[in-house]
Amino acid sequence: MASSKEKKNVMIIGAGWTGSMLIERFFIEKQLLYEVKCIIDDDETKIGKYIKGVLIAGDRKTICKNVITYNIQEIIIALPSVSKLEIKDIIGICRKTDCKIKIVPDLYEIDELNVDVTRLRDLKVEDLLGRNPIVINNGSIKKYIEDSVVLITGAGGSIGSELSRQVALNKPAKIVLIDIYENGVYDLQQELLHVFPELDLDVLIASVRNEKTINHIFEKYKFDIVFHAAAHKHVPLMEKSPNESIKNNVFGTYNVAMASGNNKVKKFVLISTDKAVNPTNIMGASKRICEMLVQLLNNRFDKTEFAAVRFGNVLGSNGSVVPLFKRQIMNGGPVTVTHPDIIRYFMTIPEAVSLVLQAGAYASGGEIFVLDMGEPVKILDLARNMIKLSGLSENEIKIEFTGLRPGEKLYEELLLAEEDMEKTNNDLIFIGKQIEFNEELFMKQLEDLKIAAYADSQEIRKIVKEVVSTYSYE
Repeated sequence: MASSKEKKNVMIIGAGWTGSMLIERFFIEKQLLYEVKCIIDDDETKIGKYIKGVLIAGDRKTICKNVITYNIQEIIIALPSVSKLEIKDIIGICRKTDCKIKIVPDLYEIDELNVDVTRLRDLKVEDLLGRNPIVINNGSIKKYIEDSVVLITGAGGSIGSELSRQVALNKPAKIVLIDIYENGVYDLQQELLHVFPELDLDVLIASVRNEKTINHIFEKYKFDIVFHAAAHKHVPLMEKSPNESIKNNVFGTYNVAMASGNNKVKKFVLISTDKAVNPTNIMGASKRICEMLVQLLNNRFDKTEFAAVRFGNVLGSNGSVVPLFKRQIMNGGPVTVTHPDIIRYFMTIPEAVSLVLQAGAYASGGEIFVLDMGEPVKILDLARNMIKLSGLSENEIKIEFTGLRPGEKLYEELLLAEEDMEKTNNDLIFIGKQIEFNEELFMKQLEDLKIAAYADSQEIRKIVKEVVSTYSYE
């Protein structure tokens, strides 16, 4: 049997049922080598009392003092039902100490009959953002997806693959996945067939740029719902290849959206981005044109409800800053940040996708749905947090500032100045007011834009500026 000297001195934050069960497990399972020295709880009526012989020593303001008093080595946050904002605040206090921090998973991850201490997890980046998860109406989502034939373009990407998983949960009649890159969508196909063995699934390798192929696919499958996630999204790369951005994002969207209208698809949902607002890069401008297409085609096809969903950066998506920082830390640094003041809004991939699905349920046609994304995050703070979460310091992993990249803003916006916010039944989902534009002129501009893009015109940015008046470039 291990001696008490070999055990870690532990502080538990949370004097509720979860904290009590943890203490009991630590007493029973001696091999876990945890010795609970004190408990922290903000309920004043509990302070000074004991749980299984362990003192509730104070509230969160006393965490740092009690870490010293009890020589604490590890802090366990046992508050699975507390809001993410509260957890963020508590984590901020705990990180002022040198203690290792672990956390009990959220309520939905816990077996209510048994808190398994082996499932305590380390902090994740998401814990530091303090965003409460989006609450969605699963019933309304299932109502329109169940027994429907669903198309997901760009299915092998971060958003497309999670869309595929969440759609599959809602028992569609059939899912068809399209992607131009075979490896990602192949892996997704194998995963879905394993997890959902009864799923009727077709996977097609095709480009949304190919109008004939897209039309043939729509004529064959008779889709009820289309989620259009296929797009070039990497800002610096698209700045180098602006014509490719327009060909893929604008005219790929045009092909899929037109096919949806012509084939009487019930719902078409475009995946858009906050970079479409007052864009300073060609990728954002291309997405703004796609939003305008959604508005235009919704007015021209009465059998199809067209909508767009606009959100910020997605944690852990392909090519995003979080996996980049992880690789840089793993390689010993430096961690590269473009500017010390750059900020971004973030959400998790499941959050983003649940919003897309909920938007589909709300859509009556022509809307741009916008998420209340909470407080923006300084990328420098994110880098520092990730270094510390890795158990390292800035003395060991350096941070370097590399300068803003072409087309990059210090901050992103979610609404144009002209767009008012209209509430939906979900407190975190809003609708941007439609901005009127000359539709006949827009169609003529699209023709000119297509000719220029496929001619690889050096004037493509100037032509895009004529379509998107809020686009600015150097």
